[in-house]
Formats: sequence, structure tokens, C-alpha cells
Amino acid sequence: MNDVPQLKRRRVRAVLAGGLVLGVGAAVTLAAWNDSEFATGSFAGGQFNLVGSTDGTNFTDHATATDAADLGFVVDADELTPNDVVYAPFAVALDGTTSYGATVTVSSEALAGSLKDLTYELLQTTGFGCTATTTGTALVPAGTALGTVPAGVTFSLEEATGTALAPANLCFKVTAGDIAQGISGSATWEFAAESLS
Repeated sequence: MNDVPQLKRRRVRAVLAGGLVLGVGAAVTLAAWNDSEFATGSFAGGQFNLVGSTDGTNFTDHATATDAADLGFVVDADELTPNDVVYAPFAVALDGTTSYGATVTVSSEALAGSLKDLTYELLQTTGFGCTATTTGTALVPAGTALGTVPAGVTFSLEEATGTALAPANLCFKVTAGDIAQGISGSATWEFAAESLS
């Protein structure tokens, strides 16, 4: 009779072992039911470039004071006498690769040479061009000493639409005061653009 309990134990062990094997098989079957989805994001930095023009048509980089655009002052700016007024147009724009609009801050580099008794004003105009009678929004008021810019002189620039630039047109007017004979020198302005985004 001892053989019967041993036989029962063997059968129970066989059933349990079979159940374990079935359990492993079921796990393998469930593991085969998987699916995946993947998503990739591509990223690149935007572009930002300010360019200037002395003719309102051809815009190029003038990235340093040594590469400054040479303003074409009308009237003989190199033969000034007291009370003469000379003027020159300039325009700045964001080039076609720029991704955002900008705020432009105007500042002045140190004067070169022996210029004194010269004042100026800087206007933002609706179109390109500059004459003695040109009017516009005064960015720098008339009578400002050459070589200085009041604090906080800024204006906005829109980004280009395709290849169509959205320039800010400017007019420099320089007035000679009681200047001495034989003086000479130059003034340089910086237009520093900061992205709005």
C-alpha cells in the first residue's frame, strides 16, 4: 500500500511540472504580442543677421566699425562752413534668412579726428532718401553733439517676408556750428539688433 501514495505524489509532481512548462509557454506566447511606435523631432537654430544699405537697394553686412558703411553726405561734407547742413540716408534690415523680428539700439563709437561744434539728428522715415527738408520720427533730436547718442534710442525691425526685406529707413542730418578751419574727422554709429524671440 505504500506504493499508492508514492504513485500519487509522482502524478502530482508530473502535473505540477507540466503546469510550470505550460506557464512558461504561455509567457512566451504573450511576449510575442508587442508593438512599438517611435517619434523623432528634428531641431536647428534659427538665423539672425542685420544688414545695411546706403542706397536703399543693396543690403550687405557691415559687422564691425572698421567695415562701416560710408555714408554719402550730400553737399560737401569735407568743406563745411558755419551753419552748413549735410545729410545722408541709410537703411537697415533683417536679411531673408532671419527667423524673428528685432529691436535695434543705436549707439555711437568714439569720434575720430578733431570734430567739434558739429551736431546732428537722426530721423526714421517712411521711405528711403534724405534731404534738408526730410521729416520723420526723431530717434535722436536735432542739436545732439556729434559722437553721442541719448540713452535708450531704439526702433523695431520686422523679419523679411521671403526675399522682401522690411527695412527701417534713416536720415542723418549734420549741422556745422562755429567750426574752426581745417578740422577733420569721422563719426561712426552702431545699430545693434536683438532678436525678439
